[in-house]
Amino acid sequence: MQDLKDLQIAVVGAGYGGAAAARALSLLGADVTVYEQASRIREVGAGIGLRPVTMNRFREWGIFDAIARVSSPSEYFEILTPTGEPIVKESWPADGEQTHTHLIHRGDFIEALLGSLPEGMVRLGHRLETTQDTNGRPLLTFADGTTATADLVVGADGIKSAVRERLFSDKGPVFSGEHAYRAVIPTADARGMVTDDNLRMYIGRGTKVYLLPLRHRDQVSFDITALCPDGSWTPRVTKEDLLRTVEGFDERLVDITRGLDMDTVNIRAVYDIDPVDTWHSDSVVLIGDAAHAMLHHQGQGANSAVEDAGALADALRGADSVQQALARYQATRKPVTDNLQAISRQGWAEDEIDEVFPGQQPTPATTKE
Repeated sequence: MQDLKDLQIAVVGAGYGGAAAARALSLLGADVTVYEQASRIREVGAGIGLRPVTMNRFREWGIFDAIARVSSPSEYFEILTPTGEPIVKESWPADGEQTHTHLIHRGDFIEALLGSLPEGMVRLGHRLETTQDTNGRPLLTFADGTTATADLVVGADGIKSAVRERLFSDKGPVFSGEHAYRAVIPTADARGMVTDDNLRMYIGRGTKVYLLPLRHRDQVSFDITALCPDGSWTPRVTKEDLLRTVEGFDERLVDITRGLDMDTVNIRAVYDIDPVDTWHSDSVVLIGDAAHAMLHHQGQGANSAVEDAGALADALRGADSVQQALARYQATRKPVTDNLQAISRQGWAEDEIDEVFPGQQPTPATTKE
């Protein structure tokens, strides 16, 4: 394979997957440029958990401390009934000596990732219009009329990926029949329900309520996922609609919901994609949500994107050609993400719990990857 220092790589998208890929691939010595359609990076939403295997990637890439500074280490996660009776309590799956999952706000996470990249590597305001994959040297054309070529294009442009749609699959996102309502509130407004750094999920028929502490911010990520037939990408929802989803839950959860400022609640319909048969050509490859967007029930979207970036870098480091590396990358990652997509679609309905982990066996949420 040509010297990696001579490899020109264009990453489309500056989200978790794109930023992680840029970090990992630039450490190989490759010439990396990231093209992002937004004119500024602003990650909305709430909290996520970065698994031990993910934190080990950050250690490998020299950014563990930057992530740790804006996150809180968590010992375990807990699943409870709507009124707080325990169902399952599990330690996070360890990866070597790394045993903690780190809870982090999405905005802090993307800021830390992008902050690890050299100045000028990310080019904002570049919305991809077309991708031509010919003669092993892909051509990208952007909405402003500019173009770029590279030895390798990494499609990290999310669930509505233009790279995937143009080269690999014309199937669109699939509506799950659920909405997600997410807010970040002060810990003081959590009605005494958050006293440590551990994730808790309350499950009622058709509704899941998540409390994810963000101690470094003195805040809590409060998320409701509820059944709803409206598949509008950004549906209109009232406070009364939210309150109906938590009927029968612990009164403190109802009070938290009642106290939400609707202007601060991120509201969206929940989508994933069907598995994509092929993630790569000879010189274009998909990672993250572009390759395998999955429902959020297992908290694996961001973790999978980071691990994709690491696996792609590993494959390039050990291959004789870009084509061989891309085949190795897909062979390594696709079986894992196919499984996670399927598990995530199972959901966590109260009456399904015993089927998913009878006798309180380890849940799918403990999947290491």
